[in-house]
Amino acid sequence: MNDTGVFHILRVVRNFLFSWMNREFLIFLLFLFLSGAFWLLMALNETYEKEIEIPVQLVEIPKNVVLTSDTTTNVRVTLRDKGFSLLAYLYGNKTQTISVKFNTYAKKTGVGVISSAELQRLIIRQLFNSSQIVSIKPDKVEYFFNYGLNKKVPVRLTGKILPGQSYYLSKVYFSPDSIEIYASREMLDSIKYVSTELLNIKNITDTLVRHVALHKIKGVKYVPDNVKISICPDILTEESIEVPIVAVNMPDGKVLRTFPSRVTVTFTVGASMFRTIRPEGFKVVADYKEVTANPSEKCNIYLRSVPHGVRNARISVNQVDYLIEEQ
Repeated sequence: MNDTGVFHILRVVRNFLFSWMNREFLIFLLFLFLSGAFWLLMALNETYEKEIEIPVQLVEIPKNVVLTSDTTTNVRVTLRDKGFSLLAYLYGNKTQTISVKFNTYAKKTGVGVISSAELQRLIIRQLFNSSQIVSIKPDKVEYFFNYGLNKKVPVRLTGKILPGQSYYLSKVYFSPDSIEIYASREMLDSIKYVSTELLNIKNITDTLVRHVALHKIKGVKYVPDNVKISICPDILTEESIEVPIVAVNMPDGKVLRTFPSRVTVTFTVGASMFRTIRPEGFKVVADYKEVTANPSEKCNIYLRSVPHGVRNARISVNQVDYLIEEQ
C-alpha cells in the first residue's frame, strides 16, 4: 500500500471519529471516565477495615536447637485506615516479614512466646502513622524446640478405605512404616504412634499409591512429615477344600470315628491367596462330650478355625454318622 492509500484511510478514520454523532459519544466517554475517577477517589478517601497477613519468622536459631514447630507463622492483622493506605498494604510492599531472634523469647521450658502486645509493637513499625490495629489473630505466637530429644513411633491409618464390590483389602502398608518424632520429654512419653490425615477412599479395584501428610500435633516435629501409603485390593473368589474331621475331648482308650471322615468347606478368599490355603489351616471338630451327653444317630460337627484371609467359611453338612470304639 502506498502513502496515498494510508493517508486516505487516516482521513476516513478522522472524519468518522470527529463527525457530529461520534463527537458526542467521545464527550460522553470522557465525562464517564472523569466521573468514575472522581468516585474512585472519593471511595478511597473513606475509612475501612481490612485484614492482611504478615509473616513472623524466627532467625538466628542455634545449631544445637531442633525447632519442633514452623519457623514462620502468619498472623492476621485487621487494620483501620483510608482506602489509599489499605491498597498499599494489600498490593504494595509496605508490610514485610517480621524477623524475630530466637533467643529473645526462648525459655528453658522449650517454648518461646511472643505476646500480643509485643506483636503489636513489632507490626506497628511497618504501618503508616494513620493506621490503627483493630485485632491480631492469633493473639500470640508460640514456637517449640528441644535439643535433639526424639524417638521412633509407628504410623497408623486414620479414615476409611473401602474396596469395590467383590474385592477386599489384601494389604495396606506405609513407606516408611515408622518415623522419628522430636518433642519435649513429656510429649515423647505420651505419644505411642502418629496418624495420617483423615482418608476416605471408596471403590478401590486396583493398587493405589499416595503420599499422605501426617496429622499435626502442636509442638511435635516429624521426620519425615509425610509417608507413602500403598493400598492393594484383591478380587474375592469362592473356593472349596476337603478337610478332615477331628474328635476333641476324647478320654483315653476311646476312638470316635465319623462317616464320612472328611467334609467340604466352602469359603471366599482373595485370588492371590488361594494357592497358600491348605486343609491343615482349617479345623472341623466333633465333640465327644456333646455326643455322650446327647446320644443320637448322628453327631454335630463344627468349624472352629480357618486360615488368615478366609471369609464366609461354611461346611457342607452340620451332622455326620459316627461310631465310638474301644482301643
